Amino acid sequence: MALLADAGHNFSDVLALGLSWGASRLSQRPPSARFTYGLKGSSILAALANAALLWVALGAILVESIRHLIEPAPAGGAAMMIVAAVGIAVNGFSALLFAGKSDLNVRAAFQHMLADALVSAGVVVAGGLVLLSGFAWIDPVASLVITVVIGMGSWSLLRESVLLGLDAVPAGIDEAAVQTYLAGQPGVCAVHDLHIWPMSTTETALTAHLVIPAGHPGDAFLHDLADALTAKFGIGHATVQVETVDEACALHPEGVV
Repeated sequence: MALLADAGHNFSDVLALGLSWGASRLSQRPPSARFTYGLKGSSILAALANAALLWVALGAILVESIRHLIEPAPAGGAAMMIVAAVGIAVNGFSALLFAGKSDLNVRAAFQHMLADALVSAGVVVAGGLVLLSGFAWIDPVASLVITVVIGMGSWSLLRESVLLGLDAVPAGIDEAAVQTYLAGQPGVCAVHDLHIWPMSTTETALTAHLVIPAGHPGDAFLHDLADALTAKFGIGHATVQVETVDEACALHPEGVV
C-alpha cells in the first residue's frame, strides 16, 4: 500500500506534467477573434485540473489504505525498499530540473517531485520496518502517513489554483498599494472600478478608471504608468480609462462591476 500510494502520486504527477506542458504550448498561441487574450488562461485550467487530479488520487489511496489497515495483507519489505530507492533517485533528479521557477505549474511540478523523493524515502523506512518486524500493518499505516503528508503539502497549491480560477488578485500583489499608487499620480483626484486579475499563472492584467479633472494627460502619461505598474507590481497588461468628472461613470458606486 505504501508503494501504491507513492505510485499513485507519481502517476498523477506524470499526468500533471503533461497537462502543464500542453497548457504552456497553448498559452503561447497569439490572440484571435474568438480568444482575444489568446489561450493564456489554459495554464490556470491546467493548475486546477492538476490539483483536482491529485486530490482524487489521494482520496482513492486513503480508502484503500484504511481497508488494508482493517484487513492486513502480506507486504514485501525488500521489494518496497528497492522500488522506493529507485523512486528517490528519479524524483530527486527531476525536482532539480524544476527548481527556482516562479510559474505556478512549474512550481507545482517541483514541489510534487521533491515530495515524491521524500515520500519514497519514507517507503524505504517502512519497508525496512516490515522486513525486520514482519508486521503487515506497518504498510497501510505508512500509506496513511504518506497520504496526509502529500495532502498537507499540496493544499496551498489547490487553494492558489482555485483563487486564480476565480480571478482573485494574484498572490504578491497588494490591491490597496496599487490603488494608492494610482491615486498618487499627478492630476488624479479619484480612482474607481479597479480590477486586477490573472490572465495566466504568470501574467496579470489591470483595468482602472482615473478621474483627472484637468483632462486627458496624454499618451506618454499612460505609457509611463503602464511601465511603472509592470516594474513595481508585476502587472504586465494595464488598461486605464481617463475621466474628467467622477459622477459621470456608471461603474463608480462600490460593488458595481
